[in-house]
Amino acid sequence: MALQDVCSLSNTEWFSASSLEDTAHQRTDFYNFGLRTLKKSERNSGVPLHFFLPTPSDSLFSHRPTFPFSPVNHSVTVRRPFPLSHGTTTLGFIFQGGVIAAADTRASAGGLVACPGVHKITAIHSHLVVTSSGSGADCMLWERILTREIRLYQLRHRQHLSIRGTAKLLSFMLHPFKGTDVCVALTLCGWDKEAGNTVFSKKSDISSADISSQTVTAKTSSVSTNSGPKLIYVCSDGARLQGDIISVGSGSPYAYGVLDGGLRWSLTKDEAISLAREAVFRATHRDAYSGNNVDLFHITAQGWKQREREDLKEEYYRDMKRRENQVNERKSDKTE
Repeated sequence: MALQDVCSLSNTEWFSASSLEDTAHQRTDFYNFGLRTLKKSERNSGVPLHFFLPTPSDSLFSHRPTFPFSPVNHSVTVRRPFPLSHGTTTLGFIFQGGVIAAADTRASAGGLVACPGVHKITAIHSHLVVTSSGSGADCMLWERILTREIRLYQLRHRQHLSIRGTAKLLSFMLHPFKGTDVCVALTLCGWDKEAGNTVFSKKSDISSADISSQTVTAKTSSVSTNSGPKLIYVCSDGARLQGDIISVGSGSPYAYGVLDGGLRWSLTKDEAISLAREAVFRATHRDAYSGNNVDLFHITAQGWKQREREDLKEEYYRDMKRRENQVNERKSDKTE
């Protein structure tokens, strides 16, 4: 109380810091406006799930707080003195062996190559990775926010949030920033495992307070129709699109040209990896804002696996070697 008086926090309102406590609507507690009492959860022994913030005395919204991440809560956006162009090449597609996610590693700021070795594919959990395009700072921030919210959901419900649920959550969080300078485009590439119901039972001769000695029995329900590979695109205006092939960035038109010609459901793992690598290579060959290296992830029911980063100049030399071999074969055919 003394610290509260020193910090002038006597007049406070409770805001939610949890993500998906309201399981009936599958939405974040950021939307539970106007909470004035401490909310606790029965799942974690009554530990508070809220933090409190001082109420602005001269605010028009003092009786109805706004969305914590809303632009209204922040200072006026400072406009850049000149437009700063940026570009990238990211892609993902589904085939019979799982999901492939690939991206280049060049971070550009107009005509400047700001960094040649950034990571544009981020692992959210064991069965989900996201490819990012847009503003580097915005993408890093929202990837961290998404990782936190998914981890909180996992701790409370003891299972991963589905890929569709993750995309919906991210879309809801990004929608208030529609029309601002926030530039985020994330492609969720993952695999939904079979949904199951977990039942908890205690030993009759042990008190309920002794949580460490509880026995847990799990019963798995029938296979969910939503299990399997998923590929969903979410951008900063709240749009959410699902498909079997998605490419984002300034190099995406060139990547689509390669993918549309070579993608088929029956591809083997090696063929799919080769196709994704070639699509990124062709895009970086024509797009000045993409280049340097290629990162590639393969997601299956067992989780994601990352391949070793490959320098695109090696792919360029392989392509030149293939062309040379084709020319030599044509010459040999003519002589015969």
